Amino acid sequence: MRISTGQMFHQNATNILQKQTATNKILEQLSSGKKVNTAGDDPVAAIGIDNLKQKNSLVDQFIKNIDYATNHLSVTESKIGSVETLTSTMREQLQRGANGSLSQNERQMIAEEMKQSLEELLSIANSRDESGNYLFAGTESNTLPFEFDTNGEMIYSGNNDVRKSIVASGVTMGTNVPGDTVFMNAPNPLGDYGVNYLASQQGDFSINSAKITNTGAHIEDTYTFNFVDNAGVLELQVADSSGSIVTTVPNFDPTVPVNVNGIEVKVSGTPVAGDSFTMEPKSSVSIFDSFNDAIALLEDPNANATPQNSSKLAQLLNDIDSGQNQVSLARGIAGNSLKALESFSTNHAEEQIVNNSALSLLEDLDYAEAITEFEKQQLALNAVSSVFGKVGSLSLFDYI
Repeated sequence: MRISTGQMFHQNATNILQKQTATNKILEQLSSGKKVNTAGDDPVAAIGIDNLKQKNSLVDQFIKNIDYATNHLSVTESKIGSVETLTSTMREQLQRGANGSLSQNERQMIAEEMKQSLEELLSIANSRDESGNYLFAGTESNTLPFEFDTNGEMIYSGNNDVRKSIVASGVTMGTNVPGDTVFMNAPNPLGDYGVNYLASQQGDFSINSAKITNTGAHIEDTYTFNFVDNAGVLELQVADSSGSIVTTVPNFDPTVPVNVNGIEVKVSGTPVAGDSFTMEPKSSVSIFDSFNDAIALLEDPNANATPQNSSKLAQLLNDIDSGQNQVSLARGIAGNSLKALESFSTNHAEEQIVNNSALSLLEDLDYAEAITEFEKQQLALNAVSSVFGKVGSLSLFDYI
C-alpha cells in the first residue's frame, strides 16, 4: 500500500496533537488537583460531583441558619436566666417587707428596692438583639412589647408567634420565645377565677382554689361572697353582678367546697360574719402585675398586719410562684431548642464529612499516578515529535 507524503504528514501531525492534548489534560489536572475538571472528563462522575456539591451547599445554608438560631436563643436563654435570678430576689424582698415588725418607713424602703428591680425586669423584657429587634415581641419585633398602662397594669403589645428557621430538610425550629410565654401566661394558681379580698375582712381566711368543674352549668360572671350571721349561724350568700343571690350555704363549713354556677370554690381558714370577697374570671397571671400589686401592698400604710393583707400576701406569693414557674418553663423551651440545634449541627457536620469523602473519591487527583502518566505522555510526545522530525526531513535528493 502506498502512503503519500500528505497522508504521512497528516497522520504524524494528528498523533502529535493527540499526545499534546493528553499531556495538557494531565497538566490541567495537576494544576487544579482534580481529575474531573469538565463533564467531558468523566460524565458519570461529573453528575455525582454536581449532586454532592449541591448537597453540601444546602447543608452549609442549614448550618448558617443553625448558627443564627443558636446565637439568638443563647441570648434569649441568658436573659430569661437573669429574670429567674431577679424574680427570686424580688420575692425575698416581698417576704422581708411583709414582716409585721417592720415600720412603714422600712416597708417603703423595701418597696423602693422592688420598684428598681421591677424597672430592671421591664428592661430585660424589652431587650433588643444585635439587629435592634425586640427579643420578646414574638414576630412583632419592631414593636415595644411591654408597657404599663395608666392603671398600672402590664400591656403586652407583641404576639405569641415564633420566628422559624429551617435547620434541616423539612425541619423548622423556633429562634425566639414570645414575651407572653415568659411573662404573661402563668396559670392562675387558684384555677379559673381570681379573688379580690376586701378591706372589710376580719376573719383569717383565704381561697385555695376556684375552678370550673361543670362547664354545662357554668355562667361566667363576677361573683360576690358575703358571710352573714343567721341566728348565730354563719351563712354564706353568693350574688352575681346584678346583685341577685345565686347560691346560699345555710351552715357554712370551710372544709366543704362551695359550688356556684359550675364553679367549685375551696376556702380555708375561719371567715366571720361581715367578711366579703369577690371573684372574677381569670385564667392566667402576669408576673409584672403580681409584683406591682406587691409593691402597692407594701406602700399602703393601712394594709400592715390586717386579715386582708395576710390573705392578699398569701395570694400574691402563690401568683409569683406561678410566674416564676412559667419563667423556668420558658427557659426550658429555649434550652431544649439549643440542645436540638446542637444535635442538628452535629448531624450536618457528619453529613459534610461523608459528602466530602465521596466527593474526594470522585474528583480528587492521585498525584503519584498523574505524574507517572504525565511522564509517559511526555515521553511519547517527545518520541512522536522526534520521529516526525526525522521522517519529515527525508528527501530523495539526500540519496542522489
